Amino acid sequence: MSSAEDILRIGSLGLSSRVLQSPMADCTDLPFRLIAREHGLALACVEMVSANSLARAHAKTLGMLKTVPGDRPLAAQLLGHDPRTMARAAAVLEDMGFDLLDLNLGCSVRKVIKNGEGAALLQEPRKAGRIFAAVRKALKRIPLTVKMRKGFADETGAEALEVARIAEKEGVAALTVHGRTAKQNYSVPADYSAIAAVKTAVRIPVIGNGDVFSAADAARMVSESSCDGVMVGRGGLGNPWLYREIEAALAGSGPPSRESCSPPKPPSVEDRREILLRHLEYEALHLGERAAALNMRRIGTWYTAGLPHAKQLRVSLCLAPDTHTIRKLIERFFEQQYSASCLSPGLMAE
Repeated sequence: MSSAEDILRIGSLGLSSRVLQSPMADCTDLPFRLIAREHGLALACVEMVSANSLARAHAKTLGMLKTVPGDRPLAAQLLGHDPRTMARAAAVLEDMGFDLLDLNLGCSVRKVIKNGEGAALLQEPRKAGRIFAAVRKALKRIPLTVKMRKGFADETGAEALEVARIAEKEGVAALTVHGRTAKQNYSVPADYSAIAAVKTAVRIPVIGNGDVFSAADAARMVSESSCDGVMVGRGGLGNPWLYREIEAALAGSGPPSRESCSPPKPPSVEDRREILLRHLEYEALHLGERAAALNMRRIGTWYTAGLPHAKQLRVSLCLAPDTHTIRKLIERFFEQQYSASCLSPGLMAE
């Protein structure tokens, strides 16, 4: 599971890059991950799954875990609050062949918090520790990681520090820290000093997360926090080119800095067309025609943001009955972009 060329090691798992992908509900399905891997992503993760739903073999939950041989290395992320249920679910996921298991202590959705799950566990460090211990004992081969926020409501970062130390003690192999509290959600910029504090407090690898929309953002995060890797979330939606841009920015011999990152060449209109059509193809191939048609209503907005007439395309995608119609709509939309680029030479690179 590791080699001499590994750049980042998480327990027994060696990775060829310091760039990881954050699990995101309704986003990081199999087609998304395959596109990301084609653009240099090292470690991908399925959408977050509930331990209770997995125990009931819920059809939708099992569908979220769909993968193919080329989708490796692959992590699963587990949500729950009961140590025994979490341990049983962890064993199931390991038996399914996942390469790493992550525990969610970051979700701030109201329903999740009400159940005492996700970021709510930051308020109960002892209970979190019992979950870590139970899950670590249940896993026989793969490493265990934890993704958490800098706190629930406490903005000092003290909650994250306590949970981080407990996690390390209970055998967690790495931590991902998002630089906001659950209460802050996305209302303030990510605090990279909170990531730095956790990095100082533990000896296991610490991955930074939050507000990474460019290679310069990633370089600033690493520079300010000394984190071992960067986890990309929303910044990767419609921008799979970002993974290689970040890796290139972090590949230098010296410490990366925002100032040293030259702005990357933006994807051309043709780049966007090609990747959107490939995403459509993967959706239909792996998830079926109906799911693909529904998902493209959301996915289409990712790749066309900022282009002329993108709003009209989004409306048309919502009315399209099948993927054949969607392909025609996409082709027609980009023909308009080419025509516009003849009148505005700079558009092709915007």
